[in-house]
Amino acid sequence: MFSKGSAVKTTAIALFLLGFTACATTEPSRFYLLNSLADTTQEVRAFSGDARMTIGIGPVRFPAYLDRQQIVTRISDNELHLAGFDEWAEPLKENFVRVLVENLESLLPSDCFTVFPFRGVETPDWQVEMTVIRLDGSLGGQAVLLARWSIFDREDQALLLTKKSSLEEPTPGPGYEALVTAQSRLLKSLSREIAGTILGLSHQKPRP
Repeated sequence: MFSKGSAVKTTAIALFLLGFTACATTEPSRFYLLNSLADTTQEVRAFSGDARMTIGIGPVRFPAYLDRQQIVTRISDNELHLAGFDEWAEPLKENFVRVLVENLESLLPSDCFTVFPFRGVETPDWQVEMTVIRLDGSLGGQAVLLARWSIFDREDQALLLTKKSSLEEPTPGPGYEALVTAQSRLLKSLSREIAGTILGLSHQKPRP
């Protein structure tokens, strides 16, 4: 026979174990990727008559605060938040560069794209260097991309121009998926800006 004290003790242990089990059950992580341009058929057709070119991308530099797996959101100008269970499926810098190249492949009549460090015999006609200053946003608010980029003529070893792009995009919903969707749109806008600039420069100095 169990005493009253033993029953109370057994109940307390059971409640403790139940609480411990509940605490040990964690929310599953969710993983996200930036995505490339969905439909550029019209844009490619518009550029199809331009001279072919080889383009080198990089180096692309990212701020240290984005060098992490968790998605970073901004609470205020001075305060950031790291997501608990919402993460990038691959390093953000690598994802950013890969999607930038995919976008430019759709937007430019290029024979070849190469990513820094450049390897191979052929020297790129144009080189795009970039420093990403900011890529974040607030949930249910605005996504922001701030980047400084330069274009070099590799043949003449000349800096042709430097631009600073400041882009904002409203998020289409309150969650992290909506934020990443908006960030993908920002990267598309930046890609179009870079592509248009390269095309303008190539028209000023036509290739054989």
